Parts: sequence; C-alpha cells; structure tokens
Amino acid sequence: MDSTANSFIFLPLFLLPPLFWLILNYIKSRNQSLPPGPKPWPIVGNLPQIGSKPHVALAQLAQDYGPLISLRLGSQLVVVGSTPAAATEILKTHDRILSGRHVPHVSYAKSPLMNYVSVGWTYECTDQWRFLRTLCKSEILGAKVIENQSHLREQKANELVQFLVSKEGQRIKIAEVVFVSVFNFLGQIFFSKDFISYDEVENGGGMSELIREVMELWTAPNISDLYPVLGGLDLQRLSKKASVCHNKICSAWQEIIRERRGKKYQDSTRQKDFLDVLLQNDFSDDQINYLHLELFAAGSDTSTSTVEWAMAELLRNPKFLDMIRQELDQIEFSGENVIKESDLTRLPYLQACVKEILRLHPPAPLLLPRRATETCQVMNYTIPMGTQVLVNVWAIGRDPNIWEDPSSFNPERFLSCNLDFKGNDFEFLPFGAGRRMCPGLPMAARQVCLTLASLIYHFEWSLPDNMLPQHMDMSEKFGITLQKEQPLVIMLSRRK
Repeated sequence: MDSTANSFIFLPLFLLPPLFWLILNYIKSRNQSLPPGPKPWPIVGNLPQIGSKPHVALAQLAQDYGPLISLRLGSQLVVVGSTPAAATEILKTHDRILSGRHVPHVSYAKSPLMNYVSVGWTYECTDQWRFLRTLCKSEILGAKVIENQSHLREQKANELVQFLVSKEGQRIKIAEVVFVSVFNFLGQIFFSKDFISYDEVENGGGMSELIREVMELWTAPNISDLYPVLGGLDLQRLSKKASVCHNKICSAWQEIIRERRGKKYQDSTRQKDFLDVLLQNDFSDDQINYLHLELFAAGSDTSTSTVEWAMAELLRNPKFLDMIRQELDQIEFSGENVIKESDLTRLPYLQACVKEILRLHPPAPLLLPRRATETCQVMNYTIPMGTQVLVNVWAIGRDPNIWEDPSSFNPERFLSCNLDFKGNDFEFLPFGAGRRMCPGLPMAARQVCLTLASLIYHFEWSLPDNMLPQHMDMSEKFGITLQKEQPLVIMLSRRK
C-alpha cells in the first residue's frame, strides 16, 4: 500500500479531535446568548464565508447580523465589533477583561519563555508587560524622546530625497525605497546602525521581503490556530517557515550584540541606543532578538504601507495633491530647501490627508486579535472566556452612518472636524484604543507626514506608460498590515 493510501486511512484520526472539540463547543454555546452570526458549517465553521479579505467579508456580515457578531473559525469562537458603539464596549468599557491577546502559532511569542518579552503579543497585561511598555516609552517612544529623534528622521528623509534625485525618469517602487528610509531610522535608534542600502532594494529581495513574509505568516490561515488540539503538529509547516525568517532577520544584528557585550556597552563616542538600555537591564540575546524583530516589523511595515497608499490616492485625486503642494510652497521652511519636523504643524492640509488615508486604509484593518480573559457581557451578549475578539476598524472607517460618501478619498472632511487617531474618538481608530493601543503612534505619525511632505515638495510624480490614474489597481492584500496588492510603480521628475 503506497503512502497516499496510508494518508487517507489516517485522515479520519486527525479529524476526530477537532470534530469532538467542535461538538463540545456547540453544546456549551447553546445555553449562552452569543452575538448573532451566520450558521457555521461542520468542521470548518464559517471559514468559507471569510475568504482572502476577512475585513471586507466581516463588514458585509455585520450589515446582515448587526454591530456585534459571532462566528466559528474551525473550533475557535470569534466575536467581531464593527461600529463605534461596539468598539467602545470592547476597547473601553470592557478593556480590562478583553485585553488578553490571541497569539498565532507561528509567532515566536507563542512560547511562554518568549511571550513576556513581546510588546504586542504578550498573552495578558502583566507587570512584566507594563515594565516593557514603560521601558519602550521612556527610551524610544516617549514624547520628549521622539522630539529628540527629529534630526534622525530628517536625515533619513533627506537621504531618501537624494537617492530619488538620481532616479529621475526611472520607474520606482515607492514602497521599497520608503522602507529603506524607515528601517534605517529604526536601525539608528535601536542599534546606531543603517541595515539596508538602496542598492539592495533595487536588486530585489533582502530585508523588506523577509519582514513582509513574517507579517503574512502571522496572519495566514493556520490549522494550528483553527484547531488548537493540532497545534503541535505544524501540519502546514508555517511555524518552521516563520522560524527561518525570524533567524534570518535577527542575524542582521547578532554580531552587534556580541561586540557590545564584549565592550560592556561602553563607548563614549556614540550616543546611547536601545540596545544599550536592554543590555543594562540584563536582557538575554534571544530576548533582544525577538523584541527587536517585533519592533522593526511593526514600525517599518505600517509606515511604509501608509505612505504608499497616500501616494496612490493622491495620484488618483490630483486636485488634493495640488492643494498639498500649494500649502508646502507657501511656507518658508526653517531649513535650506529641506523640510524640518517643526514645519509639519503648519501643514493642516497634509495632516488631513494622512488622516484620510488612515481612515480608508488603516494599517491594521482588524487591529491585533484580543482574547477574553473572563466571561463577560457586551451589548447584552455573552462573550465566553477564551473567545477571540476583533474590532473591524476598516468597516468603521467606511460606515455610511458615520462618513459622508465613505468610499471616496476626501481629506477636506478632516478640515472641518476635530476627530483624531489618539484613541479617544471611536469613529476613527486606525491605531486602536485602550491599554492595547499601538504605542508607536506618535513616532509613526511624524515619520509618515515628514516622508510624504518630502516626496511631494521635491518631486513631480506620474504613472509609467501613460497609464491613467483611474486605471490604477487599488486592490488590497489582507494581513496584519493592509498592503496594496499591486505595488505602486511611479516615475518622478525633480521640481524646480
């Protein structure tokens, strides 16, 4: 008998545990008032109704079943909030109980030994998590620290401009070159080092592809997540692939860690960076590696994607691009033809444009998945302990009950309202809210605005091959970060 026949013989044995688990959960849930939702299929639950764009499918289901819905993904119960009222209940009213984290099996943070050194994926908001958040805020993410980093962001933006000057008349994948600028800025504050050259990106591959592969693996449909009883088998080999990517990325700075430990992190010629802080607090090499992997991935991918979406929308809506350019041209910049961060406060139209991009294309369309640490009542429905909880900020940003003509790109809607993305306005939550809110928000906002202002001020942009802007493919690719499915390729000429 060949191996294929053997596989079919043993297949029922693999299906029995998830089937048994599903039956138990179904019996248990019959006596609970769960939020409404579509009837699940046997074994797979509602997976066939989700598809490759879960944020869109869940928004459509919310139109049929209401602001708070429940569904089954394999054996997992998932609750999704899709309105400001539901988001308020999840992220504010019941923030403490719903602040647990659902950690994917492919993440390094699934291991209890590594989970406590994660900022985003730690299972619960423990004292160790609070210490880590406080350490990050005091050293790299606090308001005063971010202000002191402005010269570095300006330097990296200027390096980006100088590289693009040499590419006049050539095709540019804008996300690739912006990624270099953002990643090297983070490299400077973490390790006092640039990790990527622009030549590396032009030749393809490299760090940007590794980071994006990791982000895709973290959200890929995984049997180990759908049926936790099969978690240890890694049937799709996704955990193995993620581990290979993790190791390749972390290898970029392991030699720096070894050298810094050998010198006992004393170097009077260099300003203290985040690695020095972690070494002084007795972090192990593995802890340093995985924490930086998380910070690099979150910080570089989201900012890069936001700038790419902004450039695409502005090319499709040239009147708004002209308005931003006029605003930039009317300012006497404090630097010699170089935009400084201090100039950004005088650019309200640019700020409104960034807000509109975050509304239409939020970096994390479903935020990171939460988990109920206790059973609780939300909007008069029962959320059992262990339930995965999502907030569809993509749906909220396109809700016609909140936004006029919600699918249209119109930055001017933010010129006449005071909505901000700092977690207090539940109609607009691109960075989340509550204790799990993205801690990198202040840094990301400055990075995106400075990069976008530099690209618009210094260059004229056009699509290659005389493509009409309305023919541009604006399809989305779902992941932890909402990517543009077809990378934006554009051409530039220097403004005079």
